[in-house]
Amino acid sequence: MSTVDERRTAPPVSPAARRSPAVLVLAVLWTGAAAVIGLWWADAGPVVAAAGWLTGAGRIAGLLAGYACAVLVGLMARVPLLEVRIGSDRAARWHAMAGRYTLCLLVTHVVLILAGYAAQDRAPLWHEAVTVVLDYPEMLKATAGTVILFAVGVTSVRAVRRRTSHEFWYYVHLLTYAAVFLAFGHQVALGDEFNGAPAATAAWYALYLTAAALVVWYRILVPVRLNLRHRMRVESVHREAPGVHSVVVRGRRLDELGARPGQFFRWRFLGDGMGRTSTPYSLSAAPRTDRLRITVKALGDHSAAAGLLRPGTRVWAEGPYGSLTADRAAGSRSLLIAAGVGITPLRALFETLPGEVALLYRAHSAQDLALGGELEAIARWRGAQVRYVLNGPRGERPRITAESLRAAFPGLAGHDVYLCGPHGFAQDVYAALREAGVPDRRIHHESFEL
Repeated sequence: MSTVDERRTAPPVSPAARRSPAVLVLAVLWTGAAAVIGLWWADAGPVVAAAGWLTGAGRIAGLLAGYACAVLVGLMARVPLLEVRIGSDRAARWHAMAGRYTLCLLVTHVVLILAGYAAQDRAPLWHEAVTVVLDYPEMLKATAGTVILFAVGVTSVRAVRRRTSHEFWYYVHLLTYAAVFLAFGHQVALGDEFNGAPAATAAWYALYLTAAALVVWYRILVPVRLNLRHRMRVESVHREAPGVHSVVVRGRRLDELGARPGQFFRWRFLGDGMGRTSTPYSLSAAPRTDRLRITVKALGDHSAAAGLLRPGTRVWAEGPYGSLTADRAAGSRSLLIAAGVGITPLRALFETLPGEVALLYRAHSAQDLALGGELEAIARWRGAQVRYVLNGPRGERPRITAESLRAAFPGLAGHDVYLCGPHGFAQDVYAALREAGVPDRRIHHESFEL
């Protein structure tokens, strides 16, 4: 597939950056948490002795944990406001944070409620725990849901996730829905705030039904419509570098997807055992009316199999997602910094970003420069600068520092910087950029390592 036409003129000057609604969304979420505390306050009676204090604090923690579960599900729904306007990486960080809050609140709720009940009944803590689980309504299901949530939390820890396959993590993570469903019943059955309070009960059901509706709509119905309408299949596969392949996907009226350079889709290839999981891969070329292209590096079972895909394989895609687009640019000069397969979204941006653009590409060796020929062709027709940072002949890794960046790219502080690469690389370069005087608001980065 031809991806660069050297006769074209450079893109026009960048438009003004679009404001993110992140602050508004966070304000809504925290307002909801305050309303939940208000729900407890409206029902709270006189607090008597230690048992009353423990039980009251446990009820607050339980209500907040229930609210956090609904938020957790909503953040998993892939709502365009979050995935595109705010950014998939930020939504993923919010999801991870909500998960940590949920687990901490659950532990607090369980410990304080059991301690309060045990103090009230003058019974051993273990005896109270057995009684609550076996005798209280909906508690067996709630206990199962709690165990599942902790299993999801353990597999989401970065050290554990790095040692497990994406497929295993993906399926365990999907159990969050089952955990929330199992735990819901005991909230309305045992929560004093809902007994004899139809308005509070209706609001709680509305909260959970809204989260469920978002999941059904955006994770099931919208993808089904997309794939029935566009009918995508693999057209061809091309080797770009050792362990790196480009996959060209053909479909109908793909321009109606509204995909933009810098964005990604979640892909399932319905053949050769690759259809079981949905994996995010960025577009590595500007989207066309009948073709999309991704470039994949073999980093796991799914990505390794991408190079073996056969033409004609059915493709199931969800998206587009991500906010690493031209909308983020605040000025007319941009610097793209990539490492490894992080070049894929930046290659598409390098071709299409308005204004003056330069590219810095970090790789182990010249052989590992995926899409290098295309980058050189784009640089020629745009009159753009491309610089490579490669290991030395003995494997020495050159550092990218504030001084080297300022020397290579004069006026760096006035650039918008798009950054994509492994987590450690991105952290180091971000620190160097800040030291070089680039404002935080001009450093644009999406990462999916939590």
